[in-house]
Amino acid sequence: MRLLQITASNVWRGHEQQIVYYYDEFDAKIEHQVLLCTPDTKLAEIAKEKKYNYHTLPFTSEYDLKWIKKIRQIVKKDRIEVILIHNSKAHTLCILHSLLYGSKVPMAFFRTLIKNIDTNALRKWKYNYKHLKKVICVSQAVVDVLKPSIKDHSRLSIVGSATDILEFPKKEATGVLHSEFDLPKDTVLIGNISAFVPFKDHHTFVNAARIIKNKLPNVKFILVGTGELEDSIKKYVGELDLKDDFIFMGFRKDIPNIFPEFDVFLFTSKLEPTGGVLLEAYNCRVPIVATNYAGIPEVVTQGKTGLLCEKENSEAFAEATLKLINDKTLRDTLVKNGEEHLMTHFTKKIIAEKMLKELVEIHQDAR
Repeated sequence: MRLLQITASNVWRGHEQQIVYYYDEFDAKIEHQVLLCTPDTKLAEIAKEKKYNYHTLPFTSEYDLKWIKKIRQIVKKDRIEVILIHNSKAHTLCILHSLLYGSKVPMAFFRTLIKNIDTNALRKWKYNYKHLKKVICVSQAVVDVLKPSIKDHSRLSIVGSATDILEFPKKEATGVLHSEFDLPKDTVLIGNISAFVPFKDHHTFVNAARIIKNKLPNVKFILVGTGELEDSIKKYVGELDLKDDFIFMGFRKDIPNIFPEFDVFLFTSKLEPTGGVLLEAYNCRVPIVATNYAGIPEVVTQGKTGLLCEKENSEAFAEATLKLINDKTLRDTLVKNGEEHLMTHFTKKIIAEKMLKELVEIHQDAR
């Protein structure tokens, strides 16, 4: 099989990391692959470092003729047999390529967003386009939101999310955050790693923190990430008189080193496709408190691999977090089960094999 993977994304989040996992795992298993992405991004940097067969092109519009021509050039030159699409803008560009050049190369779209697509007729048409053979979803929650708009449900499938266990060799806290921020050794660290965007719901995290602080004085709340709502959340923390209790770490490149320092990973996201960061928490042996909504229950089993709470319920999040902190036996059990759950279902090798199986089916059906 000769594969083109394509994304017009300019950000680096869980989906872009999945692209790297797929490229790495596919490389020795298929005849040929190419990556087309945007320049000056972490994905492009990794492609260069790892010497991928890749091309970059600045993104200006999902109707950009330069992109459409570039897709055509790659399809012809590399004799592409299947196209794996990784974001909605690239989806539009690939459909236009197919229409303008009469291309019958079968396509698959890897969908990771829980977002309704029936807001306009054009979007629904794109998802039902005849040469888009599969919409491969990261979770059942994504499938459920797409189903009403997809005519042929046999096109829908699930592969799940993944993490690279080798990127997280550190399994125990060593006190690096306590040292970095000059904290007493007995300070409890409750952390969250996510972009400051609305659906991550940092407001609920902060509200839970206020409750926890009243019952656990020796605690610090660590927020790692950047985003559009960062200043707003900092302001809200100040309004609740919690400024001295929070540490905003911004973007960090040393996540594998700092993640195991958390005593609890408190994840209040309210519309998560799966939550790849939860897999990282499993890998780092950090106990999880997360939202019982969207794709998270497909990754976290209540009472077995983590504790789940109703979305936006800060009291429930606080109670569950305090329960974990005060119950070492429960904490150890969840950590053990979580790591086993990861190794059985969510390593990059397992997930890449599922994706490759989907692509091979497309390739065989087209022959």
